[in-house]
Parts: sequence; structure tokens; C-alpha cells
Amino acid sequence: MAASPDTPHLADPDTNPSFTRGVFLGEIREDLVFPFPEPTTEEKESLAAILDAFRSWAADTLDPAQLDHDGKFPDAVRQGMAELGLMGLNIPEAYGGFGASAMVFNRVFGEIGAHDAALAVYFGAHQSIGIKGIILFGTEEQKQEWLPRCASGELVGAFCLTEPGSGSDAQAMLANAVPSADGSHYLLNGTKIWISNAGYAGVFTVFAKVPVEIGGKTKQRVTAFIVDAKSAGISLGKIEEKMGIKASDTRTVTFENVKVPAANLLGEVGGGFKIALEILNSGRLGLSAGSARGTRAMMKHAIDYAKEREQFGKPIGAFEMIQKKIALAAVDCYAADAGWMLCAGMVDRGAIDFSLETAACKIYASELAFRSANEALQIAGGIGYSKEFPYERFVRDSRINLIFEGTNEILRALIALMGLQQPGEEMKAVGKAFQDPLHSLGAISSYLTGRVKRTLVKPDFTKVHPLLEDEAEMVAENIHSLALAVEKALIEHGKAIIDRQMLHERMANAAIDIYLSTAVLSRVTSALEKHGEEGATADLDAARIFIPMSMRRTRRAIRALDRNQDERMRALAQRALDTGDLTVPTPTDTP
Repeated sequence: MAASPDTPHLADPDTNPSFTRGVFLGEIREDLVFPFPEPTTEEKESLAAILDAFRSWAADTLDPAQLDHDGKFPDAVRQGMAELGLMGLNIPEAYGGFGASAMVFNRVFGEIGAHDAALAVYFGAHQSIGIKGIILFGTEEQKQEWLPRCASGELVGAFCLTEPGSGSDAQAMLANAVPSADGSHYLLNGTKIWISNAGYAGVFTVFAKVPVEIGGKTKQRVTAFIVDAKSAGISLGKIEEKMGIKASDTRTVTFENVKVPAANLLGEVGGGFKIALEILNSGRLGLSAGSARGTRAMMKHAIDYAKEREQFGKPIGAFEMIQKKIALAAVDCYAADAGWMLCAGMVDRGAIDFSLETAACKIYASELAFRSANEALQIAGGIGYSKEFPYERFVRDSRINLIFEGTNEILRALIALMGLQQPGEEMKAVGKAFQDPLHSLGAISSYLTGRVKRTLVKPDFTKVHPLLEDEAEMVAENIHSLALAVEKALIEHGKAIIDRQMLHERMANAAIDIYLSTAVLSRVTSALEKHGEEGATADLDAARIFIPMSMRRTRRAIRALDRNQDERMRALAQRALDTGDLTVPTPTDTP
């Protein structure tokens, strides 16, 4: 039996309020971001116990350099993760798991990522995405059948969405599942690529198109299935040889006339696309926490080296260029932590649409981790380039996070297009009203009044600590400016804005920096209220560097929505695509 069509999505963007969607309208929805969330006393105690146990086990068992060299996990590592109870961390207690909150789960995810990136992939591919669909959308029977074995580590989960011709464009998938005549099962055919945990998996969440009769015509609709990995007709490709995260088992999975019981349908027929999006929302938050904690771990190596390595009679950590690298990584990491924790709080509160925030957190934290890996290597100098030391592995391992679970380019387009949805609908309604102005005076008047208000009245933060008044004003001013710029862009480009991805990127970058800056305001306000100005000096310093810096970026992005070189950029790119050469010949290339 399938889940009820009324099964609510965790984010449920159609009904729940969203902070970032509000930003595109020029609104500050403070109740969604204040007060800053913190673990409960019980959660802190549980976290301390889990982290202590994991660290002790990791110290005795994990050798990241060896895992990278061997390209696989020894049995002791996988068994240890199960014995620690980590394979069931976010599975509800009723099904044998720990039932961790989003705050606890993602903090543990971050700790695993700080120790070994490939192990974080194993952990996340299992729980963040592999079996998350069963937790969120499974029937009681499905949960009872699969989750206890997943919680114990007997079964490992994997998520099968990407295909050779279908990556970010899930609607282009070719995998199909045809129902049997008697309705007892489906025959599943297709190929999925880049499947993490494929070689270990006992259960797959698989997405395939199912034929559906709509208006007398057969349509193909993406649908989700729970598939026993031991089913006849499933074959695995060779382990992919990757740049980094080498110990994670990544393979192609092929399904050839695989018989999937109708009872294994996950959610509704045709509901797979929304289920996939919801699952990926969860995974992105884990990647954010893992990237933030990974940044701390990578930079700790660099900081220790900077204190020991001497040049010109003093440690290189005493030189300002090195200090600047450390300081910028520190404030960016502070913001990234604030971002994922604030978003985890939204998840745990419920009735909030956090889909754009998870995307913002993943983009920012993944780019921070890769940037920090390169800076850590630079601080280490020549030894950073040697395999004898961990720095080059940091660079290789961190690079995948910009691609995982939606490339950062696609996620920026997602933020912009979802953010534009409500302003665009308002503009469309007004356009229709102007076609019949005599009968639409109310709608036109309402729009004009709202536009005047948006133009003249800036939003304000009312819950920020007084010591952060200047920083709060910077953020509020950019929220106001972004909303006006979005409205202007919609008027200028109309429907064509859907294809203007250079504009999408600027809107998304502005929205990301606004969200992260707001998260910092919330976090520092909480620190000041608890510890006072003297006790929160480091928090204040982080805010007073990060927010002005991020708001300068935001102002530039908003200005460029109107004044830019996009036409020339497109011309240069098209010239390169047409000729196959990046740019024109140099004088040394021609006779």
C-alpha cells in the first residue's frame, strides 16, 4: 500500500513560510531565524557521549591516508560504525534507531567528515539520502520491514537517481518501471551511475518513470521504489577510480527486468520527483556540516604548521599574509556553522520551508572547504604538495562537495528561480489586471500601493542585539535593494528571465550572503545575551568582519543585475564553443 497523498514533505514549500523566499519580496521574517537554535540539555549529553565514543574509536581504527591508498574500507571500519550505533542515528527509535534531531545528526555528520571525507560519504549516502525516503515517505509496513536492519547496519542504503544522460535534469531519466497486468509488481529497467555505497548496499531507493494514464493519454512520471539490492537482474559495474574520497564505493548499477513488488512503491505513482528533492534537501545539510567541520580540521593542520615553521627568524604564523588566510577561514567557518545550525533548527521546529536555506548552506560550506583546503596547502608550502602529508588529500577530497547532491551551479539557479516565483506571480497577476483596468482597479491599486511601500519603506531587524545595529542595518538595506532589483529585472526580462542564468547567479549569491549574514546576526545575538560583550569577543569579531565583507559582495551582485557585461560574456563563450579554442590566437601563433 502506498503512502497517503497527504503525506507532508519536511520542507513543504507550497504551504510553509520561508526566510529566503521572503528576502526576494523585501521581507525579514525574523520569527524564522530568531532565537538562534541550540541543542537541548539532553541532546548535548547525547552528543557528548556519541562524539567521545566516535573519537576514541577513530583514534584506534581510522587511518585516512591508508584508506585513501587502499581505496576501500576494511571490515573493521564498517563493523565499527554499526557497533557504535551510527548507522541508525537518524532512524526513529521505534525502528531500532537513535532518533536523532537534525541538530544532533548533522553535528555528528560533521565530526565524521572532519576525520575522513570518504567515511562521511559512506555514512551520508546510507542515512542522509539512501534510506531517508523510507523514513519520510514509507508506509508503516515498509518502515518495519527495512529500517530495523538499516539501523543495525545489517543493510546499507544507497540512492539511485543519476543516469548517463540524466544528472541535475531528473526529468530526462530513461529508467522505467512497468506494472504487471495483475498489479502485483513492476519490472524495472535502467542504468544508474555514480552510486555511492553501491558495492555495500542491501537496499536501494530507485527512481524510474512509470506509465500513467492522464486525460486518455499515457504519460511517463518519475516514481520512487524501494529495491532489494539482492534482487535478480541487478548488476554492478567496476569501482570508479576517483580523484578523492577513494575509499567510498562508487559504481554503476544496472537493473534488467528486476521484479519489484508493488508493496515497495515509495509514496505515490508520479510523486518521485518531489520525494527526490526532499531527500536531497536532507543530504545538503549534512554536506554543509561536514564541510564546515572539515574546514576546521584542515586548517588545524595548517595552524599547527604555521606555529612550527620558521622563516627569517620567526614562525610563519607571525606574518600578516598567513594571518589573513587563517582569519578569513575563521570568519567564514563561523558563518557556515551558523548557517547549517540555523537551518537544522528550522528542520527540528517543523512547518518551515528550508529548501533554499539547505541549498545556500551547501553552496557556501562546500566552496569554503575547497578554498580552505587550497589555503592550508599553500600555508604548508612545498610539503603540502607531497603525498607524505595530508594537504593534497584535503584538496582532492573536498573538491567533490561542489558537485554532490546538485552542482552548485544548479543550486544557485534553484535559489533564484524559487525566489522569483512569488514576485513573478504577482507581476503576472498585475499584467492581467492591466488588460482589463476598469474591472481590476482593486488589484492594480493594491500592487501600486505595495510597490510604493517596497520602494520607500526598508525592512528592519528588531531582535538583533544593539551592539550589532550597524551590521543589521547593512543586511536590511541589501534585502530592500535585492527586492527592488528583482522586481526591475522581472519587468525588464519577463518570461525570458528563466534563461538568464548570469542573473540567477547574482540573485542567488546575494540571497546566500544575506542568509549567512542573518545566521551570524542570530548566532552572535545569542552569544551576547548569554556571555556579554567580553565573553563574546570572538563572536563579535567574526560578525564585524564577515557581515561587511559579505554585504559588499551582495551590493556588487545587486548592482550587476542592472549593469553588466553579460552580452559580451555570452559572445566570448559562444566564440570559444564555435571554434573549439578558448580565445583568439596570440601574435606568436600566427606567421
